[in-house]
Amino acid sequence: MKKLLGVDIGGTKCAVLDGEASEEQILIRRKEVFETKQYPKPEHALEKIAELIHKIAGNEIHLYSGIGISCGGPLDTKSGCILSPPNLPGWDHVEITAFLKDRFGLPVYLQNDANAGALAEWRYGAGKGLSDLVFLTCGTGLGAGLVLNGKLYAGCRDMAGEVGHVRLSEFGPVGFGKCGAFEGFGSGGGIAHLAELKVMELTQRGKKHPLTELGITAKNVFGLAKEGDELCREICDTAGEYLGRGIAILIDILNPQAVIGGSIFARNYDLLMPAVTRAVERECLPESAENCKILPAKLAESIGDMAALTTALGNGAGIGMELDIDVESDKRTSIGIEQEQGYAI
Repeated sequence: MKKLLGVDIGGTKCAVLDGEASEEQILIRRKEVFETKQYPKPEHALEKIAELIHKIAGNEIHLYSGIGISCGGPLDTKSGCILSPPNLPGWDHVEITAFLKDRFGLPVYLQNDANAGALAEWRYGAGKGLSDLVFLTCGTGLGAGLVLNGKLYAGCRDMAGEVGHVRLSEFGPVGFGKCGAFEGFGSGGGIAHLAELKVMELTQRGKKHPLTELGITAKNVFGLAKEGDELCREICDTAGEYLGRGIAILIDILNPQAVIGGSIFARNYDLLMPAVTRAVERECLPESAENCKILPAKLAESIGDMAALTTALGNGAGIGMELDIDVESDKRTSIGIEQEQGYAI
């Protein structure tokens, strides 16, 4: 078992994690969390992260193999620098890996949250054993991590996988600064925006909806949809339709064995998948669709923690991290129970 340290940096909270990894699993031994807003200046947040690492590891820091950092982009993973993420105002050119290397003398690796999530699901989750997969974050925003031919693919400037920026419709909820963008239909903020538009239409016809009282959030939309609310089910169908269109594009371009959805997609898989399936069947090349599973993330609510710890396994900031897979002989479309629960298109 390798002892690992993970740092999950988000706009709301940051977590420092102690874990142990084998080829089969990562065990989270301890977790320390603080609210990001309490440390608005990055230098203060870095000191807090260092304090928590010392609290966790203490005099046994030399027993750890490395530190992995998962953070929203843009990033420069090769130099280990955070480059002004929109959810971290003031974090401009923060050389986080150099800071932690100097402080603790360990290898430090940085990945954006989508790539880190892809690594975690690939090595320990629904994508275990596959050579080609797409991981969709489907959280506050929408991005993709790409594993192609048994390697994490990040692009020449760490910008690969920004699929949320792709426009799927001239009109629709805003995501990535675009009306009708993939992120607008597949993220929490985008689905809430879609619900606002639908509730506004209803209000203008002189009708009220429970979302007005409960608050218009993606969580409430899915909650009411599960109770059978007609408008919320319509919103879920719309979101699923456009998610399916976006997924069909990814399948046609990349021909993966699986598309794995995290967060909102994983929690509301049964509500979204019927519309996703219809759209993929209609839009996608049949041969490519037939050989691709669309799955919920197996790591579920622990994906952020697991992503940071998996990044600590290293291999050049995670770029080119390879598994022992025979791409030619591995033609399986099922890897066990998790895959069997997916929808075959």
